[in-house]
Amino acid sequence: MDLHGKKVILASNSPRRRQLLAGLDVDFTVDTGTDFVEVFPDDMPHCEVPAHMSEGKSRCFHRPLEDDEILITSDTMVLLDSYIMGKPHSREEAVDMLRRLSGRTHEVITAVTVRDRNHEETVSDTTLVTFREMTEEEIEYYVDTCKPYDKAGAYGIQEWLGYAACTGIEGSFYNVMGFPVHKVYDELIKFARL
Repeated sequence: MDLHGKKVILASNSPRRRQLLAGLDVDFTVDTGTDFVEVFPDDMPHCEVPAHMSEGKSRCFHRPLEDDEILITSDTMVLLDSYIMGKPHSREEAVDMLRRLSGRTHEVITAVTVRDRNHEETVSDTTLVTFREMTEEEIEYYVDTCKPYDKAGAYGIQEWLGYAACTGIEGSFYNVMGFPVHKVYDELIKFARL
């Protein structure tokens, strides 16, 4: 991918985001320095939370960008009805999240912010994911085996649970992994030409 000499910085610790950005044949560095505190107003509509978080991570990057740099930040949220599922903090919380998702369809919303010194653009993507009814043994096996504590909603669609229990996806599979690469690609093309 020709970025016209621009350097891409991915501000994410997620190995999945790194893998997916690399899949676009983009050379990039990883720099996760940010002062952003991941909170949002109580009255914010749920669908706006990932964009708020992604923009906050971008704007609070620890240093000014150089003229030839493009920064990418992102945030993913799992939403079941009006219940926001972030990353679980314990085994019990992970198991509880998966019990809630069992036999239901939920939304995965990912926002990506692309910014250089003079421009900023945030795009979001939503995917519907359906799980069949899962047994308690399956849920506990997955949590104990894969330890999904760094994943919103306590699961990775690319892991055992996705293979065994996902019965439908409407939208981008990669968005469920936490990075809608088709939208990232479009934005990088635009920013490379600026």
